Amino acid sequence: MNSLPSPFLMRRSLVLCLMLSLSVANYSLFTSHYTLLSAQTLTIAELNCENLFDCGHDSLKQDHDWLPGSVRSWTPRRYWQKLNNIGQELVACSETLPDLIALVEVENDSVMRDLTRRSVLRGARYDYLMTQSDDVRGIDVALLYQHFTFRPVCYDMLHVVPLPGMRPTRDILYVKGEFISGDTLHVFVVHAPSRYGGERATRPNRRVVADRLLQAVDSVRVLSPDAKIIVTGDFNDYAASPALCFLAEHHFINVTSGASGSHGARATYRYQGQWNSIDHVLVNAPLLQHVDTAYIFDAPFLLEEDRRYGGVKPLRTYNGYRYQRGFSDHLPLVVRLKF
Repeated sequence: MNSLPSPFLMRRSLVLCLMLSLSVANYSLFTSHYTLLSAQTLTIAELNCENLFDCGHDSLKQDHDWLPGSVRSWTPRRYWQKLNNIGQELVACSETLPDLIALVEVENDSVMRDLTRRSVLRGARYDYLMTQSDDVRGIDVALLYQHFTFRPVCYDMLHVVPLPGMRPTRDILYVKGEFISGDTLHVFVVHAPSRYGGERATRPNRRVVADRLLQAVDSVRVLSPDAKIIVTGDFNDYAASPALCFLAEHHFINVTSGASGSHGARATYRYQGQWNSIDHVLVNAPLLQHVDTAYIFDAPFLLEEDRRYGGVKPLRTYNGYRYQRGFSDHLPLVVRLKF
């Protein structure tokens, strides 16, 4: 791979780094409230929220299905139910609140502000960073972080140039930050293009995302060969797919490839009775030794009976167009690191 002196290190990144810098004194004040044990354990969760849209129309996006007068009748009441459901899911997914939460399929800053400031998650006091992509539906990715355990130093939104005939897709979110242990982490949040139109036909669309990701990773490695790197999100691909194998060839280890739940979930996603994970958490070699636990959070309240194929499946917000007060068609991944 060629190293990347380019959009990844643009002046915009420098400005964002300066905006996000926190004083050492304030950061130290927060750290004094935590024990040595908590300082050595970092928990990261990942969740595809499945269409976390607000009720307002963005005239530049195709969000017509998620309006009060739409076929889904996406009302404020249903919107707030969804926000509180997602908040409940995130609070419950780990014994302690996750330090970092990567979210996929979130519409905009308004949604993230409501989730972190006005839903049941508000007491957790998360801050967040997110992308502003050219995706035609208007969905983006975000990273929530506990400001008393993780201090962002800088971030960037990595644009993925579409291939000919490919719809604009989500940017990759990059965040560089310092964990309370003193370790510097580089976090990438990905939402690769879907398989709509056929897996093989759309395979190049996901490969171009992997190429863009590795281009950015190379620039990190040039500056810091021993950098600790996490890549997570919805790849819309299985662990053995070409795009994931390509990342493995470039020294990323999928630490969630064998993850399972404790209430029947064998992967994060179930389609036509088959469990498969299209959500993943990858780390590079310098971080691998710190991985302690990886699992799928499948509490009973996140599941429903699969009456057609047997067993259980994630309890979605909608079953087709029938509203059922659910959560998402994906289950959360949780990874615990020890430093």
